[in-house]
Amino acid sequence: MAVTQQLARVEAAYLAACRTSATTSPEGDPNWDPPAQDVLDLDWAPRLLERVCDLAELDGVHLNALQRATKGDTEIDLDFLNTHPHDIAPFGPPPTALSETQVACLAELLGQIDISAVLASLPADDVDAADAIGPSAGRIVGGPKKYLLRHFNALREFYLDAAQRQLLVVLWWD
Repeated sequence: MAVTQQLARVEAAYLAACRTSATTSPEGDPNWDPPAQDVLDLDWAPRLLERVCDLAELDGVHLNALQRATKGDTEIDLDFLNTHPHDIAPFGPPPTALSETQVACLAELLGQIDISAVLASLPADDVDAADAIGPSAGRIVGGPKKYLLRHFNALREFYLDAAQRQLLVVLWWD
């Protein structure tokens, strides 16, 4: 089983209920189980997307937005989701989250990134493009450009929906 990045769109009330559950449960179980339609598996795309945007010399504001959208923030206390045996990120760094306001800002900035232009900065040949991105890109079935386009679009749509619904985003590696 590979460790991949996960994102969940949740209401603040849901996160508060999970925190309460973890506090009152004898085992510290937060009952974390966001709806499947509000979970996004980004696979290993975050680091590859960041690398491609760096190669394309994406401006700092938008590169920072991509990084925050895939790394989150530590301002929201999620220790209750990082406690054995119910930790949601046992194979990676502690989970992070973004507030509704942060999500709205990132949704807008992600919407401004021209991912087609970013990917066009790569060599046309998939093997050459993978070499430019780095060693792990060569293992992508179907080619790195299609993979990155699909994952970036999913990330952008995920944040747009979260912003429209005024939801937080929780991020973790599992």
